[in-house]
Amino acid sequence: MPQAFSVTHVGSLPRPQAVVECLFAQDSGMDYDQPKFDATISQAVDEVVRQQVAAGVDVVSDGEMSKISYATYIRHRLTGFKIGEMPRAVPRDLDDFPEYKDRLAKLGATPKYHRPICSGPIAVKDLSGLHRDIANLKASCARHGASRAFMNSASPGVVAVFQPNQHYPTQEAYIAALANALQAEYETIVAAGLDLQIDAPDLAMGRHIRFRDVSDEEFLRNAYLQVDALNHALRNIPRDRVRMHLCWGNYDGPHHYDVALDLILPVVLKARVGTLVFEAANPRHAHEWEIWAESNRRGMLPDDLILAPGVLDSTNNFIEHPRLVAQRLQTYARIVGPERVMAATDCGFGTFAGFGAVHPPIAWAKLSSMAEGARIARSAPTGALS
Repeated sequence: MPQAFSVTHVGSLPRPQAVVECLFAQDSGMDYDQPKFDATISQAVDEVVRQQVAAGVDVVSDGEMSKISYATYIRHRLTGFKIGEMPRAVPRDLDDFPEYKDRLAKLGATPKYHRPICSGPIAVKDLSGLHRDIANLKASCARHGASRAFMNSASPGVVAVFQPNQHYPTQEAYIAALANALQAEYETIVAAGLDLQIDAPDLAMGRHIRFRDVSDEEFLRNAYLQVDALNHALRNIPRDRVRMHLCWGNYDGPHHYDVALDLILPVVLKARVGTLVFEAANPRHAHEWEIWAESNRRGMLPDDLILAPGVLDSTNNFIEHPRLVAQRLQTYARIVGPERVMAATDCGFGTFAGFGAVHPPIAWAKLSSMAEGARIARSAPTGALS
């Protein structure tokens, strides 16, 4: 049985400036020193694992040090993508507040990276970067005493929803090609002894960005296609080795058009995963424990599904009090039991290289507070802190 209230997070962590410079040089196609790049990333992964262990994180990651973002990194590993400029869909909630949208742009509070566009057949091109990531993470875990680790990977859906298709005749064909190509990455991560985390913001954030102008029925039709493709890519991997992150967008905005959890939960629960990592701390989603509780009462949740609610907000610089963390964890423990609850963050602290709302030292303080809150929850009878 898993330890009650194990501590983890979503994956990305603040990248040092030297790493950011390396990633932007790589992404822009500039000439850069590959040995220096590799050494910079390796050193950063070692330090980020050390910091996670020191903060009390039980299930660590490499902080996504080698990736400029959670989805666009795929162009370095798969064929069929070119760099191009296309209009970016703006979150629908920001359109209601144009002055605030302009303010965010003027402050530079928007990510900057090249956008891959699918312009040819998708296939595995080069997984050497993945193998380096795995080697760096495993070596750092051994050096710093981390017994369990996970590695992030993009879902077929998040690539298809946010990277435009100019090659395949249909969205279905595009998603299917991505699933077949990403299968190799997924299986390589698990074969290395790491847990696989599928990043799938397409299942929530996609509603108010890519699918902002369609009906719920059309959005859900696409969501089921995305989950079916993901399940195909995961078909050879045990469920208990796979986590999936559900996200409505890691940005400081009104979020009043976020799709309701109860609408998307049936399709989310169809995913062939053993752990769900989801937003539960921010003011737009903190109430949704009620939906998880009702879904459990109705028998919708698999008996072995582990819930990893976000107990830290990843878009502000408040350090959540450990007792608040403990209360949030025990809320979910009353639904599925403490052994089936992990402490997590709402989203990453470095979703894009060089971009993050939380000051890096505060991000580490938040993680330490989360670990202390998990210890409090672990030592108190379930329900005692409510």
